[in-house]
Amino acid sequence: MLEIRHIVKSFEGNRVLDDLSLDIRQGEIFTLLGASGCGKTTLLRILAGLESPDEGGLYFHGQPWVDTAAGTFLVPQKRGVGLVFQSYAVWPHLSVFDNVAYPLRNQKVPKAQIRERVLGILETVGLGGYDQRATHQLSGGQQQRVAMARALVGDPALLLLDEPFSNLDIGLRKQLRHELKDLQKRLGLTVVLVTHDQDDAFALSDRIAVLRAGRVEQIGSAEQIHDQPATSFVQQFVGRGTQLQGRLLDGGNRARLANAVVDLAQPLVQAVDSPVTLWVRPDAVALKPAGSRPGDEVRAQVTHSIFAGDRYETHVQLEDGQQLMAYQPRNHCSAPGTWVDVFFSSNPHASLLATQVSS
Repeated sequence: MLEIRHIVKSFEGNRVLDDLSLDIRQGEIFTLLGASGCGKTTLLRILAGLESPDEGGLYFHGQPWVDTAAGTFLVPQKRGVGLVFQSYAVWPHLSVFDNVAYPLRNQKVPKAQIRERVLGILETVGLGGYDQRATHQLSGGQQQRVAMARALVGDPALLLLDEPFSNLDIGLRKQLRHELKDLQKRLGLTVVLVTHDQDDAFALSDRIAVLRAGRVEQIGSAEQIHDQPATSFVQQFVGRGTQLQGRLLDGGNRARLANAVVDLAQPLVQAVDSPVTLWVRPDAVALKPAGSRPGDEVRAQVTHSIFAGDRYETHVQLEDGQQLMAYQPRNHCSAPGTWVDVFFSSNPHASLLATQVSS
């Protein structure tokens, strides 16, 4: 549907997008996930036509929106794109109706059609009956719905969302994520979402592109990004985890960690006794009372636990001084000072000790 090819963009000599290429499919929510400064918002603005790339091309259903080599640039109003800004950009001096009607009036749509379409989209986003309400009287969530209605009223071929939930509290974010997903499915929308928030990305996305310094590190589903990170950056950026240092054993399938031997999720082809960095997710770890497994176990002492609502985040110190965090259920939280045995999941999808060789 949307082909992004070899996009390069620099500001004052700083390359923000570096030969970036992506394909976005019809009817999916595709998320650009990354930290501040990775280039995700710049790319969104290029898709909207608010910025032009220095090099590269954009092709929508095979038609060029941008082709720098040919000098092609399709203006924003001819792209059929809806855009919701991080700040919503809701005009406080206009009513809800007038905010949503604004793009239709710019397109010289007849008044009767404007009224029908505006009232219809307000019903769709849950603002039926709010058409004459002043926008300064609305809550943050209602203002976000106004911005969404304004972006959708023109029946866009592509909906672009720039951190749409960043100004909302946690409870409202969850509610609006659900509403957006439902709306996208009902209307068959193709959505490109920009966010730094992994919860937004995981809850909404069909596919995610993790960006770093203007380049794509990995593209995949939320499960693939979390469980099968393609690079050490993705491994550390997505989800939570702990880095531990060990030594590789013969065969590359096991490593020595502290005073114990552990199995690796993936074998490494390296010399015996090579130093390795072991990455372990907290949900791949179980803590049991010391002595649960006699023999070559990983032994640790609990330092402290943090209450996290439905569980505890328990921090332990291994016998060699390294720190590790694991999840524990509320009814099985180990007290500080307790000695425990550390068990690692045998399920590879739990990211059991996904590893990289230390440099």
